[in-house]
Amino acid sequence: MASLSSPQSEKASIEAFKRDVIDASATALVLVDFWAEWCGPCKTLTPLLERIVAAHAPRVKLVKIDIDKNPAISAQFRIQSIPTVYAFLRGQPVDGFQGALSEREINTFVDRLLAAVPPAPGDPEVEIKEMIAAANEALDEGEAAEAAEMFSVLAQEFPDRVEIIAGYARALVALGQHEAADTALAALAPDAKDPTLAQTRAAIALAKDAVPVDDLAGLAARVAADPGDHAGAVELAGGLMARGDRDGAADVLLASIAGDRDANEGAAKARLLKMLEAAGFTDPWAAAVRRRLSTILFA
Repeated sequence: MASLSSPQSEKASIEAFKRDVIDASATALVLVDFWAEWCGPCKTLTPLLERIVAAHAPRVKLVKIDIDKNPAISAQFRIQSIPTVYAFLRGQPVDGFQGALSEREINTFVDRLLAAVPPAPGDPEVEIKEMIAAANEALDEGEAAEAAEMFSVLAQEFPDRVEIIAGYARALVALGQHEAADTALAALAPDAKDPTLAQTRAAIALAKDAVPVDDLAGLAARVAADPGDHAGAVELAGGLMARGDRDGAADVLLASIAGDRDANEGAAKARLLKMLEAAGFTDPWAAAVRRRLSTILFA
């Protein structure tokens, strides 16, 4: 991370800007963070930028420019409020934003622009992402043991990479090792964030709720005979999930919600929403069930 924060001549500032931003953006996405010591929102935004840039290095770089100590550059970019961030590619500003965005919003901003940055030959980040993709593919194909081994190797080398630890935990859940999955996630920083983290935690909670039922057929007959037995419906859904029948579990929970969405303190709806979160927002099965749920709730 470069920083233009020390008092220097206008010529020196411009030369540093050319080197650290214009020239560097030939091979990387360069984020330029205009800030000042007195700016409260800057103190919130800058640590997020630093964390995101570190996760994407070397394809993304960060340059911090103190507007009070670099007035010529600030004037050139007509900085009127801070924090302001400009993104540079191939020597040109291509996008930007003002204000302290959330980490998710910044990640979305960076990922969209990175699509235009080809990976450098031998870039280790490319190899890491390929290994993560391979482990996720093994997990999606039901090869949980293989996926767990692959994620375990990655986790030993990159213990702070949230997407790796989350993937390892999901593989452990698929193997029925719920406590080990909890332990893996507990090693992450309390403020760790990743789109898959909530999904992983939901999967662990759901797996713990999936309790085998000794007489599943008997319970199913009891619930079918008494649509008002909403507690039984939730128990039946757990038994079906324990058997790997998420379609059957969803059908039972949807029927219970249709009968009385608030029964048993909304337990059926809560269980179904947990199933959807564990499946992931883009999962086709989850999308279909979500549509059925919407039809019931908004009929």
